[in-house]
Amino acid sequence: MFMKKAISTKNSPQAIGPYSIGIEFDKFVFTSGQLGINPDDGMLVSGGIINETRQALVNLQAVLESGGSSLENVIKTTVFLRDINDFSKMNGIYSEFFHEIPPARSAVQVAALPKGAAVEIEAIAFKKMNE
Repeated sequence: MFMKKAISTKNSPQAIGPYSIGIEFDKFVFTSGQLGINPDDGMLVSGGIINETRQALVNLQAVLESGGSSLENVIKTTVFLRDINDFSKMNGIYSEFFHEIPPARSAVQVAALPKGAAVEIEAIAFKKMNE
């Protein structure tokens, strides 16, 4: 029987509603969308799409690692953009985090994001295999 387990870490922003920042299920980790929020003060980082994308991916990495996975194990991401015209700037930072075999990805423009954010990124990954 498979059990789901909530992920928690102090290295990423905490949930601001009735949801988990991530869920471990069987050999998978499912993350909630991560914004460019500094986990130390709960504030959106300044500097627009570039800095927000970088922080969102750092937050995503923290959730994945807390759940027994990593960025290298991500198989699918979804990127939500406030403005699709920011796609190339987001993509430049995104490519710094995903190298050899980048995950499948969808990127869409949305009407609005929490806290007025420019970007939100969620992921599905598999857990690291025991060596």
